[in-house]
Amino acid sequence: MARRRLGVALLLDGAVGAEVDGLRRALGDRSLQRIPPHITLVPPVNVREEDLPTALARLRQAASQAPPRVSLALGAPSDFLPDNAVLYLPLSGDVAALTALRDRVFVEPLARPLTWPFVAHVTLGDGLGPERIAAARLALDGYRADLAIERIHLLEERHDGARRWEPVADAVLGRAAVVGRGGLARELTRSQLVDPEALLMPGAGELATLLPVERSRRVVVTARQEGEVAGVAAAWLGPDGGTVAVIVHPGLRRQGLGGGLLAELEAAVEDRGWGCTVLDALGPAAFYRARSRLARPGDGR
Repeated sequence: MARRRLGVALLLDGAVGAEVDGLRRALGDRSLQRIPPHITLVPPVNVREEDLPTALARLRQAASQAPPRVSLALGAPSDFLPDNAVLYLPLSGDVAALTALRDRVFVEPLARPLTWPFVAHVTLGDGLGPERIAAARLALDGYRADLAIERIHLLEERHDGARRWEPVADAVLGRAAVVGRGGLARELTRSQLVDPEALLMPGAGELATLLPVERSRRVVVTARQEGEVAGVAAAWLGPDGGTVAVIVHPGLRRQGLGGGLLAELEAAVEDRGWGCTVLDALGPAAFYRARSRLARPGDGR
């Protein structure tokens, strides 16, 4: 039976992430090239292929019940000696909200037996000698950094040439938008990655290839109706400005779903503060003229 090796983490992006990676590099962290800087919520767990949709749903549910922003602070390094030769940065701040988020996502099929109790931290080095750990703790005794967590990630271990962990799905913290009522109610969730389930929809795979590598330069909105993917929209920043595209499931077109996706996407762009007064649009020109405040029809692809 096919299984996927997954984990759940809060990835550290931007200046703090780069700073933590600099510390990891200086310490000779052996996992530097295999996994981005992160806070582990669910350590590696084997999940059956058929249970992946449930794992994705758990991720979204946990995110929707969290506050939109969890403020944390990294402190001077500590370690897990003598049990484990790990040097890490402890976390302070809204650790209660962080722990609650972890508890909500640490459920089947993502739950697994643990050797040690959960400690919120950012690993700097694993397998370091006691002397090196002691020296690092002394040298970094004054280290402090603030960070804000706004999304949660599902990661998968890949083995295509080099063993590494890559994010495959994410969800923005905070309650998802719901539009419509009754049987036509649709849940709209924001992310940076195209959801693995959404990738199965015609056209979504091509859309994913257009997005820039840098996740901070893209926004994705996925629509679900009765738990099934109904559409996906994305906006991204390039050298010449912003671009937007909306894809609706073929069986659900002409029901207003595209307009709802586009409105939520434009709201997300404004929330990100990109400053785009116009977004070039890929897709039917008439649709964008009729529905968009920011989108300008493109080449009709």
